[in-house]
Amino acid sequence: QVHLVESGGGLVQPGGSLRISCVASSSIFNVATMGWYRQAPGKERELVARITRGGSTNYPDSVKGRFTISRDNAKYTVYLQMNTLKPEDTAVYYCNLDYDRWSYWGQGTQVTVSS
Repeated sequence: QVHLVESGGGLVQPGGSLRISCVASSSIFNVATMGWYRQAPGKERELVARITRGGSTNYPDSVKGRFTISRDNAKYTVYLQMNTLKPEDTAVYYCNLDYDRWSYWGQGTQVTVSS
């Protein structure tokens, strides 16, 4: 079992920035693909960013150029730097660890973009 704990969410004004983090409880982190997903009220969970064990990243068009995912294998931590935030970025953000046939989720952290 792998536990993922997100932190860093909060309230931010439109145009602002926020960095959220996710710490894994196991060294399997270092060989896993890590992802950030989000789910807004009444909507399905969607991929926001993904980073492979080798550092390759991918983003949907909705966040490309504004969000950056990174990882620190020594700390078993993945980050999501979010810039130029918009009200439509408001959601619960979830961390995901994906390795082989295993997939684990964190409990989520709320990000609210509002003036």
